[in-house]
Amino acid sequence: MLLRDCAGGVVFYGDKVFLILNEKNEWVMPKGLIKNGEEPQDAAIRRVFEEVGIKGDIVEQAGRTYYEFYSVTRQKPVCNRIAWYIMQTDNDNFQINEPEKYSEGGFFNISDALDMITYSQDKSLVMQSYKKLCDKIGKNPDV
Repeated sequence: MLLRDCAGGVVFYGDKVFLILNEKNEWVMPKGLIKNGEEPQDAAIRRVFEEVGIKGDIVEQAGRTYYEFYSVTRQKPVCNRIAWYIMQTDNDNFQINEPEKYSEGGFFNISDALDMITYSQDKSLVMQSYKKLCDKIGKNPDV
């Protein structure tokens, strides 16, 4: 099995979280491979900016997720190990920079985002991240 280390951002603008719709029609968060010698948090910031043009500031680590799939091109199973970071941005501007991978995106209210997100582990990650962010800034979560 091929193990790939990745990093991504759970990006918040106020009480909204950023999601993108991928080519498999799945609502996900921006993420990507960590380059050799790159720190995971730097990779998360880079991938969020490369994929959707958002400059996010890391608040703290959100957690990790793992998923496995069979790569037809590599002819072997792959496991992506993703380090997630809670990020904040000061505006809701974004630009999809990889239209071959993503068709749309936006900042969504937490309750709407939880309905939209495809994978249960991503739903849990967003909910936990929102609660951590609210604790950090001294706010009651609106969910």
